[in-house]
Parts: sequence; C-alpha cells; structure tokens
Amino acid sequence: MNRSLSLSTLLAFSLSAFAVSCSSDDDDTPGQVIAPSVTSTTPVSDATSVPVNARPTARFSENMDASTVTNSSFTVTSEPGGTPVAGNIVNNDSIATFWPTTALASNSTFRATITRDAQNPLGVGLPANYTWDFTTGDQVEPGVVVPLGTAGTYVMLAKSGISTVPTSTITGDVGLSPAAATFVTGFGLTLDPSGTFSTSPQVAGNVYAADYAAPTPAALTTAVLGMEAAYANAAGRFADVTELGGGNIGGRNLAAGVYKWSTGVQISDDLTLTGGPTDVWVFQIAQNLLLATATNVTLAGGALPRNVFWQVGGGVELGSSSRIPGILLSSTTIALQTGAVVNGRLMAGTAINVDNATITQPAQ
Repeated sequence: MNRSLSLSTLLAFSLSAFAVSCSSDDDDTPGQVIAPSVTSTTPVSDATSVPVNARPTARFSENMDASTVTNSSFTVTSEPGGTPVAGNIVNNDSIATFWPTTALASNSTFRATITRDAQNPLGVGLPANYTWDFTTGDQVEPGVVVPLGTAGTYVMLAKSGISTVPTSTITGDVGLSPAAATFVTGFGLTLDPSGTFSTSPQVAGNVYAADYAAPTPAALTTAVLGMEAAYANAAGRFADVTELGGGNIGGRNLAAGVYKWSTGVQISDDLTLTGGPTDVWVFQIAQNLLLATATNVTLAGGALPRNVFWQVGGGVELGSSSRIPGILLSSTTIALQTGAVVNGRLMAGTAINVDNATITQPAQ
C-alpha cells in the first residue's frame, strides 16, 4: 500500500485545517480571524430629541476599508416604511459618518443600518448587520467643526512644495510631505542638531519635511492623511445654501451654515461672517477661490477663525493686502500675493506659495 501523499492532497488538507481554525467559536483559537464590530454610535440607540441636523456616526473596533463603507453598506431610513434618507458617507479610519443631504424630518424616528458588507482591510466584514434607532426633536444643534486630526498642529501643510518671498511672518509649525526639505524654499532653513526639524527667521515655530529624521516622516504622513480626511469631511456635508450669488459673494453678510457652489467663488468686495463663538461656516467650492486685492473677509458677533472652513476643489489665490480668516483646504495650490494676511491655516494638496505674507494659526 502506497503511504505517500501527493502535493495536491497535502495542500487540500492544509486549507481544510486552516478553515476549521478560522471558523472556531473559541476566541483563543490560534489563527482565528476576528471580525470588526461597532463599538459605539452617535446618536446612541433609542435616543430621543435628536437635533434635525444630526449626522449618524459609528465607531468600529478597528480601522475599516473605506471602499466598503459606502451608501450601500451604511444607510439611514425613516421608520415606519423604511424610506431611504439621501446622504453621503465620510470615513475617517475607524469612524464612519452619514451626512444627510438635507435636515432630517422633525419629531420622526429613523433607523441607521450598517451591513456585513462593511469590511476591514483584510476583507473581513461585520458578523451581522448592525442597526440602531433614534428619534428627532425639532431643534438644530450648534455647528460642528471639521476635524483636522494632527494636521491641526500645522499652520501650513502641503505635499509638493512650500515657498516664500521674504520677508513673510508665519506663526506656527510648517510641514511638507512627501516632498523633501529642498522643496521648502525662501525660508533660509537651519537644520536642528536633532535632524528632526529646521528653523527659519520667518517662522515662529518649526519647519518639518519628509526627509528629516524619525519620527518626523511618520508624523507628517499622519498629518497629511488628516488633511485629506478633513477635506473629504468638509466636502461631504449637506448644504444649507447652494449657488449663492452665482459664485460672487462680495459685499454680503453671511450667517453660519454650509454653502455650496458647483463653480468657483470670487470675493471682490468685503465679506462679513456674523455669528457666535460656537457657530461654524463651511464653504464648498468646486473650482477656484479668488479674493481680490485689498479685500477683507471679517468676523463679527464673536465668530472665531478656527470655525471657518474653505474646501476648495481648485486653487486658492489671495490678492495683495487681502485678509481672510479660517482653514483653507485646497485640493491643489494656495497662493498669497504681497502682503496678504491669513488668520487660520493653509493646507494644500500640492503647493503653497506666499509673498511677504502673514499667516497666524488661530487661537484654540
């Protein structure tokens, strides 16, 4: 009798054994694949008097594959009847948020569902569909800021380059990744003995680049991911006002809210944003943002620069001697002409170029 086993038989046996170990109900079984789970939600299950501008959010036990947490796997429906609510999904590692495209109906019950199609990066989904219910009231909650993650520790953050025409005045840290320090130009950098950052007479803070010593490269990678997540978060919010002024909003006084344009936006006359210290403005601009020479965007009523977000699908250009508050999130470039002033942060998908400009990180 031939006691030898063929290679194909051995392989089949090994795969069978692996499948048995992975399907075991014993959490301590070696080699078991642990499925992700939902660890908390906002609103909590069965919550009442939920604000009508709520954004149902789930926190998972681990980071998830964003391509699997979508409008098909994360839904919100009105109850009874299960009528779907229109919205967008914003993912940030282990957190997924459903942003309705309009405010929810008041005094109504809703059900949020995350299906087993939501998976971790290994392709393992939830063990079962997860649902939770909540009931709205008739109130609107204060504005919610766009989370910046560790990108919020930089006053200027870009991917491909940062340049200045001296002398600029920059208060806060500057970061560049994945480009190297040679793409930080005009600053007269002096490398610190630690090798982790440089200093500049134009920067009241440190300058970091991707080719500096550890832990700088990893920290910058995390910050850039935070910048990208912030851009997606701002872009995914439902709009309170669309196509205001056909894209020319100079001379107006705007209350807090989310404003959206399918075009570019020009500010050719002074613009005022009026609200309190908890109010939030998000400007969703599909193309370019242009602020004219010597034009000011000002805050009134106690509004704070840290609560103003400009999400720009094109480039940003601030004219000479212009002023603007807030977090500028551009998918491409940000350019500040001579004497422009920003009380906020500059975050660019490509490059930042400033000319004798003043950039100050907002007070927290």
